[in-house]
Formats: sequence, C-alpha cells, structure tokens
Amino acid sequence: MEQQVSHDLLKRIDSPGDLRELPVSLLPEVCSELRDMIIDELSRNPGHLGSNLGSIELTVAVHYVFNTPYDRIVWDVGHQAYSHKILTGRRDRFCTNRKLNGLCPFPSPAESEYDTFTCGHASNSISAALGMAVAAAGKGEDDRHVVAVIGDGSMSGGLAFEGLNNVSSIPNNLLIILNDNNMAIDRSVGGMKQYLLNLHTSEGYNRFRNLLSRKLYNWGVLNEERRKSLIRFNNSLKSMLMQQQNIFEGLNIRYFGIVDGHDVGALVRVLKEIKDMKGPKLLHVHTRKGKGYGPAEESATVWHAPGLFDKETGERIVKDTEGQPPLFQEVFGNTLLELARQNDKIVGVTPAMPTGCSMNILMKEMPGRAFDVGIAEGHAVTFSGGMAKEGLLPFCNIYSSFMQRAYDNVIHDVAIQKLNVVLCLDRAGLVGEDGPTHHGVFDLAYLRPVPNLTIASPYDEHELRKLMYTAQLPGKGPFVIRYPKGRGVLVDWECPLEEIEVGRGRKMKDGTDLAVITLGPVGNDAARALARAEQDTGLSVAHYDLRFLKPLDQDMLHEIGRNFKRIVTVEDGVLMGGMGSAVLEFMSDNGYAPNVKRLGIPDCFVQHGTVQELRKICGIDETGIYNAIIQMLDQ
Repeated sequence: MEQQVSHDLLKRIDSPGDLRELPVSLLPEVCSELRDMIIDELSRNPGHLGSNLGSIELTVAVHYVFNTPYDRIVWDVGHQAYSHKILTGRRDRFCTNRKLNGLCPFPSPAESEYDTFTCGHASNSISAALGMAVAAAGKGEDDRHVVAVIGDGSMSGGLAFEGLNNVSSIPNNLLIILNDNNMAIDRSVGGMKQYLLNLHTSEGYNRFRNLLSRKLYNWGVLNEERRKSLIRFNNSLKSMLMQQQNIFEGLNIRYFGIVDGHDVGALVRVLKEIKDMKGPKLLHVHTRKGKGYGPAEESATVWHAPGLFDKETGERIVKDTEGQPPLFQEVFGNTLLELARQNDKIVGVTPAMPTGCSMNILMKEMPGRAFDVGIAEGHAVTFSGGMAKEGLLPFCNIYSSFMQRAYDNVIHDVAIQKLNVVLCLDRAGLVGEDGPTHHGVFDLAYLRPVPNLTIASPYDEHELRKLMYTAQLPGKGPFVIRYPKGRGVLVDWECPLEEIEVGRGRKMKDGTDLAVITLGPVGNDAARALARAEQDTGLSVAHYDLRFLKPLDQDMLHEIGRNFKRIVTVEDGVLMGGMGSAVLEFMSDNGYAPNVKRLGIPDCFVQHGTVQELRKICGIDETGIYNAIIQMLDQ
C-alpha cells in the first residue's frame, strides 16, 4: 500500500512569511515535504520534474532570507519554479498546474504578486532584474533586494551576456544566483576554495573591506577607476589561489561559490552574509537535476518532463503507440538522416533541443555533422548562415516560439544573402500545456513579409518528407518548413523522396458551393469537417491545400476567386497577418470580392490546456470548422 505523507510543515505555510517563522533546523524537512509533493503530483499530472527537484533547497533558502514579495525574485526558465508556487499561496491549487483554467505552467505576474516577471523562455532574468534594481534605486527603495535566479543552460543565451555586461557598468546591488545543475564539482572544492568562500562571505571581512574603501575615498586616494582596478587585482589574486577563472570577475561582478545547492542551511548562511553587500554579486550554486528521486538523477534528459509515472517503482507509464502514426519530429529526424546519407553537404543545427526535435538521430550516426549550440537561437541561425555561405546545407531546427528570438538573424544573416538554410520550425501552432510563452502561432505572420523566404507547411508526413527533400535541392535559397507538436495521420509514413514544385498547392477535393483553403496538418480536420457538412446539407464543398504561404499558388487562387463567392480559410496561426490575410490580399489585389471567413488564432494570448481544448476554444477543431462551413453555406 502506498504510504501517505502528511506534509505537516507545508500545511502551515501559506506564504513565505510563514516559512520565515520556522527555525533553520526545520528547513530540510520542508524541502523533503516539497520534494515528496512534487513527485507525487507530477506522477499523476505531468510536468517538469527533474529541474524542479533540483531547485527545491535553493527556492526555500531564497524565500527564507529575502522579504518576498517586497524583495523581487526573478526566475529564469520557469520550469524550475514549482516549489516557488507551492510556497507562495498556491499549494492547494498545485494539482491544477498546467490544466485548463488552472495554475500557469510558468511564473506569471497575472497569477501572483510573487511572480515578478514572465519567464517561459530562457536568459531574460538578469536584464529584467537589473531593470528592477535600477528602478528601486531611482525610487529611493534602498531596502529592496532584487535577485535573478538563472540556470546554467540559460547562461548560454546571448541576452544573459548582454545583461551581465550592463550589470558591470551601471551602479546596482543586484544578486545573480547561478543554478548550475550540470557542471561537476572537482576534488579541489574544500580547502583553500572553502576558506576563501568563508572569508569573502564573512560579515567581519566585508565590514573591514567597506570601511577601508570609504576611508580611502575620503582621503582622496581612491576614485572609481582605481576602485575597479583594485577589484580586478583582487579577483586575479582570488582566481590564482582558487585555480579557476570566470567571466563574472572579469566584469567586476563579485563572485561567490561554489556552494552545495542541496545544503539548505549553508545556502541560508551564505545568502544572509552577502545579501546586503553593495555592488553586483554572483552566487554560484551547484545542484543536481532530479535530486532525491533516483530515476530522475540517473537520467536527467528523460526525466526533464517524463509524463505519467509510477512514483514507487520509477516506471514511466508510456501509452501503447503500436499502429499509431509517428510524431512529426520523429519523421523529421529519420528523414534528415536519410537525406544526410545522400547529400554530404547537409548538417544539422539545434539550440539545445536535439532530443525534442529528434536531431539526436543524426547526431548518433554522424556526430560530426550535427551541432547543439545551446540556448542560443540567434546564434543557431547565423551559425547556419555562415556554414551555408561556405557551401554546406544546414537544417536548422528551432521550436516556432523560440524562433521569435532569432528574427533579426533570419532577415540579416540568411534572407538578405539568399542563403540555402532550411529553417525547420517544430512545435508550430498551439502546443498545449506550456501555454502562451510556447505556442508557435506567430511564425506565419512574422516571416511572411521577409523577402527571399520560401514558407511551407506539410499536410501530412509524406508532405514533410517531400518538402525536406525539396528544400535541400540546389538553388532553393532560404526555406522554412513548419509543423506541429504531436502525431501525424499516416501510419505508413515512409514514401519516396520527390520534389514538390515550390509555390504549387493541391486541390484535395472538387466542389461548387464553397471553397475551404487550409495550410498544414489542420487541413486534415477541415477535410473531416467539410465531409460532415456535405452529408448534412447536400451541398458541395471544395478543399484546397495551399502548401506554401510564400510564394502563393496564384493559379490556384485565381481559380478559387473566379469560381467561389464563399471561402473559408483555416490555419493554426494568428489571424492577423497570417494565411487568411494573404488570401484576402490576393483577392482584393486581383479584383475578386468573395465572402471570406477566416479561422485561426484570435488576437489574444491563448492560455494553457490540452491542444484539443485550446483548438476548440479557438474554433479550429473539427467541430469549429464544421460550424463555420455550415454558417457560410447558409448565407
């Protein structure tokens, strides 16, 4: 029988203020109860497990030492903030996490005053926290502390380095906590390193240091430039003694670490010692993903977001997919390897998502031809552009919502030069429980105005394979292929690799009373919807798969414009500026005046829920498309 844990301490904590009433000696038990609660809940309601188990002690220590929410805690990559949610008044609602109308998947200022900033994507915490720190100083709030908690993966993002550079040049008292959950601590931790950590965080040392600094200023011996020189000398001496160097001290950011991120008592002590120090500071904390749960510790990648699992045995509950169509990303990964075997110019590039996008398939067989560049989407695009300029043919796979971060790179470093880079946008459309920061709904609208791009979306797995084959043929230039998260529709997904004429759509079905124009896999839902509508009304509905948003199939659109007065367009992207807008523009520019009903994502940020729930809300599921067709046929 499963043992029930009482969570006696957690039941007493409705806010961080309650946490701060406890003695330090009870904090390990709080951490244990948090760990058990997260494991128990996520075994039944899937979410991000490994990173949250690794950040529990750090979260408890930060809320224990700092006066939140007055003190600002800015999380980076919010999938490490579940314990933060539980401690900040959302314990009893944690069972609704990631569900429709439940708790948000990531910290959200709209949900809680403790959630200081949006943090679904990576690397923004330092910039946002610095802005808050400067604002606090400008308002005279000298007692307000601002803390940025950033993971080591997020530190690879360019925005993090931009923030660090600015932190070093603007007067501020920002504390940056680097949650390092990947690096190992070598044997030299302890001894001199521990002595220096104790010294640099000790109250006596820092009181003497500040007193001496003030006196030297008063005597006219020390000015700002000399102060920075002394800090650089101090950092150089410390680096020599500790046998390590780091970029933070080179930027005149005081560095403290490495601290065991699972020793909550040590974290509390160090945070108390350094929190009131003047100037920018960085605390380097080492944690382990999946801490406290054996299976998650042993396989961090698998247990990052493992889905349902048996918490007692550690066995993941994987649905039987025998006889089901494959995931689109699996088709991408296998097809990329197939193409790479045929074309030695092909290389793969992904920003930290080799498993998620299935580029690990190419990496396994051809490790020298696949590159994981870390959380650095802009770099991934420009890096691909550089390789393309020298004759290689990069397939750069980036989740649609993350491609937003590389928009300028697409324009400046690929499109202007007409470089043959294949930009594969995985997770296009509504992605479900990860919510508005991750929905890939903007790419059609923001890429459509960019010259020289070809933009396509496959109807099914066969079309994806053929588009990938077409994109790597000579002279195709910048080529965008977008496809959704989840499974396709074809169990027999393999097919011959054949070229598709760029800018050529397909008439899927003849009709006379109304035309339905679709782009991408949502066309399968439309096909079922129009079949029902025909059966129920006896009228005739035509179906066109546009295939390419750019260039448009003008011959096909002329055919539709001449023959139909009623048109329904369906896309899994935003309506404003998307495929439906392109169709309307074409009709207007060419003197056609049909009645056009556009279906897609409305002008709002769609919240979290299952993909099917969200598609229903937006009216682009089979029923929503059916209703729109019926309404148009009645007109």
